[in-house]
Amino acid sequence: MQEHTHEKIGFVFLNGAGLESRIWSKVVEGFDHPYLLVESPHRKGSFELRKELSLADYVTHMKRQVDEWGSRKFVIVAHSLGGIFALRLASELADRLAGFVAVGAAIPKNGGSFLSILPFPKRILLSVIMRKMGTNPTESVIRAGLCNDLTPDQAAEIVRGFIPEAVRVYTDRIDESVPMVPKLYVKLTNDKEFNPSLQNKMISNFPPQLVRGLDTGHLPMLSDPDGLRSILEEFFANAEGLNQPS
Repeated sequence: MQEHTHEKIGFVFLNGAGLESRIWSKVVEGFDHPYLLVESPHRKGSFELRKELSLADYVTHMKRQVDEWGSRKFVIVAHSLGGIFALRLASELADRLAGFVAVGAAIPKNGGSFLSILPFPKRILLSVIMRKMGTNPTESVIRAGLCNDLTPDQAAEIVRGFIPEAVRVYTDRIDESVPMVPKLYVKLTNDKEFNPSLQNKMISNFPPQLVRGLDTGHLPMLSDPDGLRSILEEFFANAEGLNQPS
């Protein structure tokens, strides 16, 4: 867990599947806000420590980090699978939530799961693959879906460091509605993992007051951290109530 705090509305960053919180490091360089880079459970341990965990277990681990953090009010920034965690975390911390930014994030309908957002053929295929082979995709799949616009060094690091998640974070359903706070969806227009059509579905499920496009693949925090930071700063400055200290 990495943090930086003072008496302002802060930002809580939730990363996607297989990644660690340091994925956001370039985005928060020079960031003029308190921030918390939330870590998923057992990132340094073996898969055996994670494989039986539920979605609720992940969120409990994340909520503990937020509870121990200094900022009372915060904006959640969630990427990819992190959208699933963010919806439940936002519900449990509704009195502290000031805003919600979904960066190419999974936002199912109320009562849905991560799998539920996928087109029917892909949903069935992924369900079978996870039952038989777990949640560790092949190098070619990682490179094609996550790394299409990254440098060779960045892609190699993602492949090398990919951390398989518990199956239940993909299959457990969530019953939390999207909170009534200022919301932004950052649509990644060159994303090969969540194509624009799928992101449009997420936007409809959200739905946000504002959609901003970013011409990147699935990991804009690596391929265009300055652009993503600029979008977050603009959202903070313009969303009603966010630019006032808590």
